Amino acid sequence: MDHSIDYVGRGNEGEFSYAANDKEMSVFKNDDGSIVWTKKFKEIAPGLRKIDELVPFWESDIVFFFDRKMGEDKVACIELKTGKLLWETSKYQDLSEDNIVYIPEKGAFALSIKRALVFIDARTGEELWETEKFKGVVGKYIYFPGKDEAIMVNFMPTNLGALFSGFKNQIMKIQLSTGNILWEQTYIGRAERKVLTGEFLYDIEVMEKNVFLHMNGIQVYDFETGVKQWSAAYDFTPDIVREPMGSQRFGVYGAVAEPVIVGNDVYVLDMSNKRNQFVKKYDRTTGKLIWTSPEIKEARAIPNMGVIGDKIVLQVGGAVECQAFIRTTQRNSDGTTTIVTERRIWYPNIKPVGVQAFNTADGSLAWDSERFKKGITNMLFDKENVYVCSGKALYKIDYNTGEPKYEVELKEDGIGLATLVLDFENTLIVVGEKGISRHSFATGALESSAKYKASELEAVKGNTLMMKTAKADIAAYDMRTCKYFEFKAKTGASTMLQNDGKFVYVFENKVVTKLNTDK
Repeated sequence: MDHSIDYVGRGNEGEFSYAANDKEMSVFKNDDGSIVWTKKFKEIAPGLRKIDELVPFWESDIVFFFDRKMGEDKVACIELKTGKLLWETSKYQDLSEDNIVYIPEKGAFALSIKRALVFIDARTGEELWETEKFKGVVGKYIYFPGKDEAIMVNFMPTNLGALFSGFKNQIMKIQLSTGNILWEQTYIGRAERKVLTGEFLYDIEVMEKNVFLHMNGIQVYDFETGVKQWSAAYDFTPDIVREPMGSQRFGVYGAVAEPVIVGNDVYVLDMSNKRNQFVKKYDRTTGKLIWTSPEIKEARAIPNMGVIGDKIVLQVGGAVECQAFIRTTQRNSDGTTTIVTERRIWYPNIKPVGVQAFNTADGSLAWDSERFKKGITNMLFDKENVYVCSGKALYKIDYNTGEPKYEVELKEDGIGLATLVLDFENTLIVVGEKGISRHSFATGALESSAKYKASELEAVKGNTLMMKTAKADIAAYDMRTCKYFEFKAKTGASTMLQNDGKFVYVFENKVVTKLNTDK
């Protein structure tokens, strides 16, 4: 390309991707890399000379440009496929990726600004309505086309706390054509989405004329009136991993297991206190508390919980997911500076660790395995067994007793200490500090392995698992064979694995490279 690359993005299922710096942008085709258009921002919108941020909304085929000036931010919206200016405005201040949400059912954007929620036409920027009753950012929602209504949950990204001074947790039913609020309730906990991949960390569903909010437990509301029926929820913010230097956005995920529903029984982890945690069993239809387990002492994370037969099994500690967007400035030997961006996903191990089981009938402790007091990565289930990795060995555990049916040392794998275990096509994929291996679920026997070098898991999609080093070199593994192909990228390069796992895109300096992961 004719310009450097500071901002990158790839349409997951679309035809195009983009690369840009603060003065110009290129859009290229994903299939062959041919340039669709390259333009300076001042050519697109005369009011823009440079940009401070750009945010694509792939589903709408629109990208937002932000030129931030003291007291008057300028926003320009561009058609992604053509580079055509659709509309621009200085009316809305303090907009960013974190407080703009595209509502595809209405072809509109919901803008969360300090005074109100503003609903605008995506293609024209025309303001359709606004409401001061909704505070924060639109999170997950369910749309009901027959009545043009939606049930919405708000949330506040961590870096926007100062913007929403009057923020409160809200779940509401709203008329999308008018912005009329039909009912409003509060919820317990913290609604959020992953900072890089964007998945919501909670869910809502309508069942039996009730709205179920799955977030740090379960909260149930009447669909028509919004009246709270019952709640088994807690407020939890994981403070267990240090934020990397230069982080613009950072989050820790999977530190607390989701509730488990078996028929009318609901099992919920109560993590409301950092020192004392419990498992609680509720009746799904009435919300009645049936029992509370003995105390799980000083667990900083409980990432996994599952019911097998008459036991509920817990993983205490082990691997959690972290995501961060990191932006640093590096000084070059000639005195110039280079902005280096990194999209990092990694899986640190949280201690203390262990595996425990409780009886579903009364919540009493069934067993507490001593084998995992020194180390654990994560835990998998089937209908009869628990599969656990200590980092140095694989175990198949009898759910009734906690005793191992097999124990397989991982020394022969040659991939260093295990950091994570995945279920792939009914085999166990062990992700190590220096590569991956594949083991039989039934016997634990090693089937194949391939050593790489010191690296971390970057992404898993389709049959492909991608490892990445601190210098941005990548190895794309085929999990069916454990064979890999390597690409040595320049330090600081951004890498994006396609959703089907067949290709990876590498963005470095002025070059974008598309790689076939099996060649």
